[in-house]
Amino acid sequence: MTPGPSNEGDPNEGPPNQASPAESASRGGPQSPKIRIRDLYKSFGTKHVLSGMDLDVGAGESVVVIGGSGSGKSVTLKCVLGLLQPEEGSIQVDGEEVVGLGGESLELVRRKFGMLFQNAALFDSLTVWQNVAFGLIQGQGMARRQAREIAFDRLTAVGLEAEVGNMWPAELSGGMRKRVGLARAIATSPDIIFFDEPTTGLDPIMGDVIDELIVKCVRELGATALSITHDMASARKISDRIAMLYDGRIIWAGPTAEIDRSNNPYVDQFIHGRAEGPIASMVNA
Repeated sequence: MTPGPSNEGDPNEGPPNQASPAESASRGGPQSPKIRIRDLYKSFGTKHVLSGMDLDVGAGESVVVIGGSGSGKSVTLKCVLGLLQPEEGSIQVDGEEVVGLGGESLELVRRKFGMLFQNAALFDSLTVWQNVAFGLIQGQGMARRQAREIAFDRLTAVGLEAEVGNMWPAELSGGMRKRVGLARAIATSPDIIFFDEPTTGLDPIMGDVIDELIVKCVRELGATALSITHDMASARKISDRIAMLYDGRIIWAGPTAEIDRSNNPYVDQFIHGRAEGPIASMVNA
């Protein structure tokens, strides 16, 4: 059997394949997390996607979860959002258990969230400003005039001209769609913002522009951010800490500046995009 990844050399070493909460704290993780995930399990039939995942995200912190396609990054976000229910484990937001919540209780938690979807996920039947204002009008019951003012303010914040607000999504470039998606994510001034592959489909320059806007907007709001990506340039730019998800667990978590010194062969192979290494060995086994 091929051995799994380890945190060799760390005095707070967790079980195989997993960084312990003590390790995360020793590497700069929060003591009172805004989001606390413990021992999370999620399967689809016989496919085990999450297998005891632990993760903390501190208040005002930006954490990026990296990992390959199919590693469970999107499933993690969906579990936190309450869109999927795990078989086992705990997810707490501001100390409140989310797993098992439904109805109004879940909606109250979700009102703390903003979300930038992978492909922006704009409503084609709504103008740009209506897309940005959607959560304000539909979620908070805000008057259209006030919501429209906020929408145009948020569009300005992401570097779009006022006339864009009256355009339709089909008229936008990929980069503009991402900006509109970001404007919508911050429209309600959320406590927590989720970013799902924020630079997917963008050229490197536009990807860097979006990353800069993410950093700016999150900082100005004082929000907590949890992002998922396999784009290492983006991960390094927008994060305070990075955690790598592999084989259903977090195998390393620490400050962004330390990822090149992780001493974890799985992390090292992934961040440098090498075909050869323990990940390929296990795939081909």
